[in-house]
Amino acid sequence: MRIAAFPKGDLPDMVLRRTKSVFEWIDEARALGVDGLELHTGFLWSADPGYLRTVGDALAAADFEMPMMCASPDLTHPDADARAREIEQQAAAMRVTAQLGGRGSTCRVLSGQAHPGVDVDRGVEWAVSAIESLLPLAAELGITLAIENHYKASTWAYPEFAQRPQVFRRIVDAVSDRVHFGVQFDPSNAITAGVDSADFLDDVVDRVVTMQASDRYLEPGTTLDDLRQADGTLGYSPALRHGVIGRGLNDYDRIFSTLVAAGYDGWISIEDGVNGFAELKASADFLLDARDRWFGGSRAVAVRSHDRARAEAARTLTGGTTSDDGTREETPWAARSGA
Repeated sequence: MRIAAFPKGDLPDMVLRRTKSVFEWIDEARALGVDGLELHTGFLWSADPGYLRTVGDALAAADFEMPMMCASPDLTHPDADARAREIEQQAAAMRVTAQLGGRGSTCRVLSGQAHPGVDVDRGVEWAVSAIESLLPLAAELGITLAIENHYKASTWAYPEFAQRPQVFRRIVDAVSDRVHFGVQFDPSNAITAGVDSADFLDDVVDRVVTMQASDRYLEPGTTLDDLRQADGTLGYSPALRHGVIGRGLNDYDRIFSTLVAAGYDGWISIEDGVNGFAELKASADFLLDARDRWFGGSRAVAVRSHDRARAEAARTLTGGTTSDDGTREETPWAARSGA
């Protein structure tokens, strides 16, 4: 299992106000002791090839991989032209993912916003159609699209269309490609959807290709039932607070047990730092300890269900993107740039 970090607490400064650069974050993250950094499309303030090479060089100089890219396409927008633009932007994010992360990296994909007037059947149809239209590019680039059980992007007006597990599963089941499409599991977002995170994992673990780790805790005197909304979800109530991983509502012993039993030994990205860098470091320490406790100290990147799908595809295609044993072929920036 390899550990990445994602500075959720810095999103306003890095994405909205642009007062903290990705280079500052890379330098700061050296203190965490992790293997890689998950980036956000909003961290990259230019699409200029030279700028992106500089970002890649900075990652390599800090000995970081870039295994996961956080993108937030709105594939359920009621306007067809707007959906087409979102698909184009997602494709651009995928190309940057391949440039910085290499083959085997993942790019997040979402269903989109729960726009008023968009019913479930139509939204599912639009999201699935868009995802499937992007799969040939994912195959060309050698990357995987990972759909996250998500709540709401910082720039969105509405929550995630597929926040409820039943809708999320409909989309996942409708996309049969298991090589270039899978699930990015976020346990805390399962809580905001009103379900037990470990129960949710049980239902999707066969499709999980990456994971974000975070935690939530309740303000004293508050219960989950107090926060439950009419549709059964909790949302981002002020009474449901971010905290250090392993100290909140998520049952990480059960989550790690389920992952290990399913043969998951892949990337887990820390999504923390809302309450400062000290908590982000404490969460990193928790995952470093968990790697020894649950994964035997392994730093492999192996996801049994995904690797089997890749191996099966390689047997039927000339020049497949997997090795003979089905494991991922990753090419970090340092190797590709000659650094």
